[in-house]
Amino acid sequence: MDIRFSGFGGQGIIKSGMLIGKAASIFDSKFATLTQSFGPEARGGACSAQVVIDDNIVLYPYIIAPEILVSMSQEAYEKFIDDPVKGSIVLTDTDLVKPKTIRKDVKMYSVPATRIAEKMGNRIFANVVMVGFFTAMTDVVSLEAMKKALPGSVPERFLATNIEALEKGYEYGKNLTKK
Repeated sequence: MDIRFSGFGGQGIIKSGMLIGKAASIFDSKFATLTQSFGPEARGGACSAQVVIDDNIVLYPYIIAPEILVSMSQEAYEKFIDDPVKGSIVLTDTDLVKPKTIRKDVKMYSVPATRIAEKMGNRIFANVVMVGFFTAMTDVVSLEAMKKALPGSVPERFLATNIEALEKGYEYGKNLTKK
């Protein structure tokens, strides 16, 4: 599975890719690689994380056309929306991405990740809300593996809040698929 997380620096895009890869490789017994790309700016510049997950050893760690695209900024969406293959899944943040181009050959879903995080007290948790949504909508990794990937990946004092953010995103996705 070729996955691209995209957004801007400071949103936790690279951390999201790392969490998915860690969950898959350590706790779901799969193989995973992570490559990353970001602009020279510390915050606010374009940023992406490319994750390859497979049941077999990953021989080529780079993605050409993602099967899953996660966009958490308008700029990232516009830059990468043409890349996914037909039948792919595209996930966006409802409040930060307003699609100008809507592809009919991909499945598009959106979550108010930033708004959910803000209601939790800090928008910094939006990436983990999105990871929970990703987990619900793709079944690439299990929710249990994602929960196990959080300790050691986030500051200990924020572990409970990150687990809550993960669960809120997951719950939002599961409720969306029931409709």
